[in-house]
Amino acid sequence: MTADPTFLAPDLAAAEAEIAKLAGLERASPKLLATFARFDSAAMAEGALSRKVKEMIAVAVALTTQCPHCLNVHSAMARREGASEEELAEVAFVAAALRAGAGVMQAAEHVVRAEGS
Repeated sequence: MTADPTFLAPDLAAAEAEIAKLAGLERASPKLLATFARFDSAAMAEGALSRKVKEMIAVAVALTTQCPHCLNVHSAMARREGASEEELAEVAFVAAALRAGAGVMQAAEHVVRAEGS
């Protein structure tokens, strides 16, 4: 990780912009959004898994669900928690392997049957 203090700035700015998009939901349904925010905070809090590990898991999930909003937020948060570019690259390939593996297994189950089935 670089010592440059601006290293995270573009990512954190993108994360803040994504979170700002929730303003309309907050106006329309403040109690539900507050409940979701408490749930999200509890799930992402330090526990048996560190915040860094949880943010890297969130990046992997965001890659598999292909959510650009989640990617902006959680990749920035993972970096803030100390995730390196090398770690995030590995996370990306794990996510890609799982997504591809799901396609292979769906083919095995529904497209190309095993002998005798």
